[in-house]
Amino acid sequence: MKFKLIILSLIVLSCSPNINTKNVKKSYMAKGFAYIYNDNDFKNRVIGGKLNNNIMQISHQNLRTGTLIKITNPKNNESIVAKNVKRIKYPEFYKILITEPVAYKLNLDPNLPILEILEVKKNKSFVAEKAKIYNEEKKISSKAPVASVKISNISKNKSNKKKITKDKIYILVASLYSEKTAKFLKQRIVQEITNFDNKKLKIKKINNKETQVISGPYNSVNLLKNDYIMLKSFGFEELDIFINE
Repeated sequence: MKFKLIILSLIVLSCSPNINTKNVKKSYMAKGFAYIYNDNDFKNRVIGGKLNNNIMQISHQNLRTGTLIKITNPKNNESIVAKNVKRIKYPEFYKILITEPVAYKLNLDPNLPILEILEVKKNKSFVAEKAKIYNEEKKISSKAPVASVKISNISKNKSNKKKITKDKIYILVASLYSEKTAKFLKQRIVQEITNFDNKKLKIKKINNKETQVISGPYNSVNLLKNDYIMLKSFGFEELDIFINE
């Protein structure tokens, strides 16, 4: 596969005597869009399973059932910790499947449901009593049915419409050790993905040990989605999305 050759080249270019070879499994982290569940998508087989949209439930298609996941809305820092109730297939563009009550709790913008997710390891830098853990039995108050929740959430987002349109969205293509390697990767993307708008690709030096290749900014989720799919097809396994560089 062509991208495996690129990865091999990047490894050679990035080699350093200070690399730590110890095999430590890190907690899964990702930044991107949530897929907000609705029954019609299940009926139309857009997603591969059913959730209860009257309660707070989440599904990650790659993490084990029962895994605790911290979900954060980066725009307001609202967060919850919830259990992965089941593994349901959903479009790869999205990072996680959530029900409407979760979106409401985090005050997510339904037009731009961007979030950060972190796998929570038990007994590791996590204080249980400070976490808001919502299991699958946790229900929204009967005074706030789902229909009214949706209306309330939409009205809030309408009032912040001007702010939402100013958001600029970026794709983090890769985070690399050297600027030379980042430039090499950018050149390969430009050469190999001929219909990719190379003006969007940028090199961002974070510090002496990290340089990023990013794509953006995007003002439309659909435009971002097209480039995201092209990059995934090229061979990138995990792409993070962030707002307001």
